[in-house]
Amino acid sequence: MAKRSERLLALMQALRRRRRPVTGQVLADEMGVSLRSLYRDIDTLKSMGAAIDGEAGLGFQLRADYFLPPLMFTEEEVEAVVLGLRTLIYGPDGEMSATARDASAKLAAVLSPERRQDMDAVGLFVMPRSVGGDDFRLGQLRRALRQEQQISIRYHDAEGSPTGRTIYPLALGYYENRQVLVAWCTLRQDWRRFRIERIDGIDVLDAKLPEPRRTLFHRWRTSLGLPDLS
Repeated sequence: MAKRSERLLALMQALRRRRRPVTGQVLADEMGVSLRSLYRDIDTLKSMGAAIDGEAGLGFQLRADYFLPPLMFTEEEVEAVVLGLRTLIYGPDGEMSATARDASAKLAAVLSPERRQDMDAVGLFVMPRSVGGDDFRLGQLRRALRQEQQISIRYHDAEGSPTGRTIYPLALGYYENRQVLVAWCTLRQDWRRFRIERIDGIDVLDAKLPEPRRTLFHRWRTSLGLPDLS
């Protein structure tokens, strides 16, 4: 089940999509929760200021005059956000590219008119990748990271020699022309970095990480003396 904060955001989106009242049961089925949990979520959103009309048994609707206040960004902040989104839009991860485009559209919708014009006029670009196609491995690895699951990979080294490893994925590093997976290797009993283009296959295992991924990542970062990357 998604985290409650994510579920609340998804519930707001579900209400925004509808122009007519929708029953609690329909929303509960869509969110994958019980009707009782759905009613609690509705009450939580109302307490946070969401203008939701209706009640149990009649249906719920977001008032037409409800909107998010314009987000306040400086010109430099707009440039930073736009450059980051464009980096993902023109990157090798097809799923993340589509997500970044959606995020860019949502951001533009809630910016003040002045900052929306700044966003359209940002002169910072990322050159589109020269290699066609999407790298399916990145989507698999991101899901394993989110779910904090162990994975088994088939890998080859610089000389082409194959090997199999069970690893604890910690983070994905996106470079200009390549991506690297940081992980704990159970074979070597040490931290390792695996170049994504050398991964020939990925199996997400049922086994969870032995510790929270955040804890393992902090341990790896500390071992290398790296600054806070959050």
